[in-house]
Parts: sequence; C-alpha cells; structure tokens
Amino acid sequence: MIATYQALYRKWRPQTFDDVVGQEHITETLKQQVRTDRLSHAYLFIGTRGTGKTTCAKILAKAVNCEHPVNGNPCNCCAACRGIDDGSVLDVVELDAASNNGVDNVRALRDEAVFSPANVKKRVYIVDEVHMLSMSAFNALLKILEEPPEHLMFILATTELHKVPATILSRCQRHSFKRIVPEKIAARLNYVAEQEKLDLKPDAAELLARLANGGMRDALTLLDQCSGSEHITQETVLSAMGLAGTLRTSALLQAAALGDTAGALTQFRALWQDGKDPSALLDELAALMRDALMRAVAPRGGDALLSGAYDNATLDRFVSMLGAGRLLSGITTIQDALSGMAQATDTRLAAELCIIRLSRPQLQDELTGLAARVTALENGAAAQTVFVPDAPAPVIERAPELEPQPAPAPAPIPEPPAQPDPIPEPEPEPSPAPKAEGDLWQQICAALNGQMPVANYKLMQDPLQVSPVFEGDTLRIRLDKSFAAMIFNTPTVSELIRDAATQCAGRPIRVEMTEMDAREQINQRSIDELSRFGNVTIK
Repeated sequence: MIATYQALYRKWRPQTFDDVVGQEHITETLKQQVRTDRLSHAYLFIGTRGTGKTTCAKILAKAVNCEHPVNGNPCNCCAACRGIDDGSVLDVVELDAASNNGVDNVRALRDEAVFSPANVKKRVYIVDEVHMLSMSAFNALLKILEEPPEHLMFILATTELHKVPATILSRCQRHSFKRIVPEKIAARLNYVAEQEKLDLKPDAAELLARLANGGMRDALTLLDQCSGSEHITQETVLSAMGLAGTLRTSALLQAAALGDTAGALTQFRALWQDGKDPSALLDELAALMRDALMRAVAPRGGDALLSGAYDNATLDRFVSMLGAGRLLSGITTIQDALSGMAQATDTRLAAELCIIRLSRPQLQDELTGLAARVTALENGAAAQTVFVPDAPAPVIERAPELEPQPAPAPAPIPEPPAQPDPIPEPEPEPSPAPKAEGDLWQQICAALNGQMPVANYKLMQDPLQVSPVFEGDTLRIRLDKSFAAMIFNTPTVSELIRDAATQCAGRPIRVEMTEMDAREQINQRSIDELSRFGNVTIK
C-alpha cells in the first residue's frame, strides 16, 4: 500500500490534554473533571479558528470513554481510544452544523440519542459551528439538551457566540479558547520542524507565528506550505506568502510620510513586479502603522501591544514623522481601501490610490484632510513646508493697491477766523507704526502661549493664515477662509485674544475678525511663500 502524505496540522494534532498548546486554563479544568468524574452533560467551546476547540472536544470524548485514563488524559492505547481515533466507534459522532442545520437533522439526532451506547460508556455528539443551526433546529435540540439521558454528552463548538440562543447557552458549561501567543506557536513549530527534519530558522518561525494570528492550525499550514524549501528562512516565508519584508514596507511608509508620492509609488511598483499581492501589502502597511500608533498612545508599558515585527527605533521614527492623528487617519484610509478591493476590478489601481492618499493627506475627504493639517501644525510642520512650483517662480511685484496702508488720521477741525482763542479739539491717538504693530502682535501671541491649544497658537504665527492689522483701538484680524476662519472665529477664541490685546496695549482693544477675499488671499499667500526663499526678489 502506497503511503500518502498527511498535512502537518492533521499529523500533529494533539492526542492528550497535555499536548494542547496555550489553553491550559481549559485543559486543566477538563482533566480535573475527568479525574473526579464530575462531568457536565453539555459543553460549549468558544474561540477563533485554529485554537483547539474541535481537538479538545475529541480528546474529551476519548477521556470520558477511556478504559485506563492517565491523570485525566486518555491513554490512547485501549480499544475505546483507538476506535474513536479511527472512526470505528459509532457512538462518538462528529457533526458539521453548517451542512446539517435543518430541523430534520436535529430530530434524527434526537431520536437516535436515546439509545444506549454499544461499545463505550457514553454516547458523545460533537457539533461543530453550532451557530449555523436554524432557529427551529435549536428548538428541537433544546429539550434533549435540557434533560439528556445519563449516557449522553453534547460538545458544541462555535466561533460566533452571539448567534447562539440564550436558551442553549444557559444549559451548557462554557469554555472560552484564547488566541495562542506567538512565542508558544513558534516553540511548537520548532518542535514539529525538528521531528519532520525541516531546517526552520528561528526568525522564520517567529514570522510564521505572527502570521498565524493566534491559530495553531494556520501556523502549521503555513509551515507545510514552506516545507518544500531546503532551508526555511524569513525570505522563504515572505516569498511563499507573497509578502513584502519589513525593510521594504518601512521604506514605502517612509516615502509616504515624507510626501514623496513618486518615491512611494516607485516602491510599490517594485513590490508589485516581485509578485507581492496589493491587499497583503496594504495589510502590512496597516500593521506597521498600527504598531507605531500603539507606540504613540502607549509609550510606557505598551510593548505587549506590539506585533514584534519592527524595532522600537523604527516605530519611534514614524511616530515623530506622522503623529498619532495622521497614523490613525492612515489606518482608516487603508481599511477603506481594503474594503473596496473586494469589488474593485483593478486591485493595483485601488492600492495606488490608497498610497497617493497616504502621501498627500490633503487629497482625502474634508474631515480627514483637516485632521492631517491640524496634526502637521501641532508637529511644527507648517513652518517647515517647502513650496515647490511647477515652473520657475517669477519675481512678483506687489500691486500698489494691495500695499497695507495705515489708517488715515481724522482731519482736524479748522480754527474759525472770527474767534481768536478757540477750544482745541482732542486729536485722535495716531495709529502705531507698522513695526510697533508687529511687536504688539508678538506680545499678544506670547501672552496667549499656554492659554490656547498648541495648534491654534502656532496658527496665529502663520502669516499665510492670520493677518492682523491695528486701527486705533481696533484689532482687525483677517483669516484664511478655508481653514483659520473655522478655528478662530468663535466667541471663546475672540475673548482670549481681546483680553490679551487689552493687557499688552494698556488700553481697551476691540477685536474684529473677517475672512480674506479670494484675491487678497492669493496675493498674500504668493508673496509670503516666496519670501521664504533667499533667491526671490520682491519689489
């Protein structure tokens, strides 16, 4: 007889409770119940895929019927254990509720369950994916689950607890299976690889453990997929999974963080040419940004929240470059792109559009773009932004009508010739000189330091957004209508500026806020932006 190859997750399925990895809180309880013969008639195993629900159900079915149990574990040597393993014992039945979810299937099960077992102590029904049963099937199961015969045991397993009716939950003993930590998965993979004579490198085992997302079955399946290579390295795993390495993912995100759209797209094209899946690449970007976000919001004691794929120096660099706000919006952008890829005809185009949005947050929707601009202001990026024109910048001559003019002083009342000694009218206080105005505005800004949010305070010092003009006892503030007007034109901010201006000027100051018109805004921005370059002359 020709021996056939058996998948690793089937070949290395645990046969005793002690072999189960990462679920000690459940296996110890079940072993104690078997030892003391204090077994429940119905169990409900809950957990994500590949965490050991069906495996523990089969071990428990063997343990309760084993002729010579060993410390709560089945011996795997007696006739009952061997018969359950090879399927010859018909009193242990494994059902898939996804394909047997009708009320007729449950009625047939109920009619059969009343008969005593033929070869073992207990008749055990293992119902996998029990949440797939219809409501009528649950109702048919309810009566026998409430008052079962002495020889009957039900073991139900599900990945979606919320779909199981409360009437079923209240009649079962529940056990919740946790995701297995990567360290334990890696240790198990190293053991299996050693037994299978596979050359599995430690870094490759750690990468497989992280990719398994807490499931041992997935980890063994991934190892099986890579077993064709003579030496299983990290590069082997990345190639077999169609994934990019951490260095290439970091380089792509760094280009996007710097606003280098062309560089980010070039990095993506190289990865795409190497056969990397666009969805998997975006998943890796999201994982990197997620780790950086965890590092930003939980810098102390947050190492347990990280995936471990990137070192802290890399994560700290992205935290300083992007900030928590842009990281959060970037992850949301990637999640939206991944959701849309299911219906997209060209996944490459969808990924490229996502990378463009990551590189240029201002191209995103209004709220996301606004959040990105606020984050840039908080990080002080507004003062370091470089304006790169498409063509050489010409010398801009300031239009005469746009020159800021000081407020004209009221004309004095002429002295009547017939009256030699008229009572002189009090002359109005002249407007301060432009330099004094600038000094006074800087004093106001300094007085508001610490009283206003950091973003608002830095925005006050940006002449492209806020342009103050003093006219006697009135401070007129012209605001960029697309951004600054939304933040400053509020009663709270106006009151803070008025109090600071009154204190710095030594007299009551009235504050008026207006929006720049389109022409004034364009000229003001062009001149102020060009003035930052030393090689531009403004006349």
